[in-house]
Amino acid sequence: MSGGKVALVTGAGSGIGKAVALALMGEGYATVLAGRRREPLDAVAREGKEALAVPTDVANPDSVNALFAAIKQRFGRLDLLFNNAGVNAPAVPIEELPVATWLNVINANVTGVFLCTRAAFALMKDQNPRGGRIINNGSIGAHTPRPNTAPYTASKHAVLGLTKSTALDGRKYDIACGQIDIGNADTGWADKFKQGVVQADGRIAPEPVLDLQHVAKAVLTMAALPLDANILNMTVMATKMPFVGRG
Repeated sequence: MSGGKVALVTGAGSGIGKAVALALMGEGYATVLAGRRREPLDAVAREGKEALAVPTDVANPDSVNALFAAIKQRFGRLDLLFNNAGVNAPAVPIEELPVATWLNVINANVTGVFLCTRAAFALMKDQNPRGGRIINNGSIGAHTPRPNTAPYTASKHAVLGLTKSTALDGRKYDIACGQIDIGNADTGWADKFKQGVVQADGRIAPEPVLDLQHVAKAVLTMAALPLDANILNMTVMATKMPFVGRG
């Protein structure tokens, strides 16, 4: 059990964020649910005993500041941040990709992680007891790209760099940071994997998917460690998906 700890999940209204938020609430965490749309956040909040829904645009500094002000006012501390919110872009050749689409992915996936991490540091280093844990949702794409995924792949490589920097810079404040890289999670948009997606050699092939409950359990494993222990990187994936040996 959490022992009265407070968690924040971004992108908590659906998919991985929702599954992790429900798992955390099931373990007794007071859970703050952040996302762009209030309705799905409220629906998730109703499933927990102590949940706070805060509509948030993680790429907007003022919105993130308001989120953390609400956390401090309601709970006075934060023990766990799951940086999960993110977006993808259509799989088109890079020369056809609009700059606005590139910027949207980078702002959500990279700047959003930075802004929430920055605010979490400010809160965690001064609270009593001091410290906390940050878990970043990376991706298989943080290591190996799919065809025509330059914005997403670049953003997730950047998240990997942020994870390492956060793990280093957090030491003096008892802030631990790790990253979970998830392969083919069975969210709503993962139906495309079952139907068939482009492989590195140009073939279209279906791929297996991973049940969201396994992802949630993996995040709980990372979250349950004491702050003097850390899982820096964890990959959880559909066993037979083309990652090892991709290309």
